[in-house]
Amino acid sequence: MRKIFISNFVSLDGYLAGPDGDLSWHIVTDEFLKYAEDMLEQVDTILFGRLTYEMMAAYWTTEHVKTTDPVIAAKMNGLQKIVFSKTLDNVDWENSSLIHDNIETTMRKLKELPGKDMVILGSGAIVSAFTQMGLIDEYRILINPVILGDGKPHFTGIADRKQLELTDVKRFSSGLVLLTYQPK
Repeated sequence: MRKIFISNFVSLDGYLAGPDGDLSWHIVTDEFLKYAEDMLEQVDTILFGRLTYEMMAAYWTTEHVKTTDPVIAAKMNGLQKIVFSKTLDNVDWENSSLIHDNIETTMRKLKELPGKDMVILGSGAIVSAFTQMGLIDEYRILINPVILGDGKPHFTGIADRKQLELTDVKRFSSGLVLLTYQPK
């Protein structure tokens, strides 16, 4: 069975983005880019909420990024992408499809299909909803050594406690720490 995992930058105080969606605090080094390349090799599908989808589509389709970061750009553009939105009518980034409703049923069926794993990048509302539905098999949290004080929390609307088990820790020379958890 395919897994769904998340791979997200988070501030030390638990924010996915700073005020007004600020992401300038993300630490992106060659060491992180190697992690990202390896992570994208494990998946055949990227899952997005509308905001993250629109931001990623605008970024990864530019000629500048295709030239300066060709390996990750090729993956981001070439992999299947599923967007969860109640407001979008269509998605035009290469290999993208849109899901408006029946999310839990659809995702449980997709997990049963053959293929590689699926990853959620960013998309705090989707992470929270999938956590509540019990759809996430692994949490890969990249803790950035920064305290933002305000912003968009990584998790919102979780109705009950979710117990997790730490399965791996990786320290990057930049100060990033990758914590990997699985539901108990």
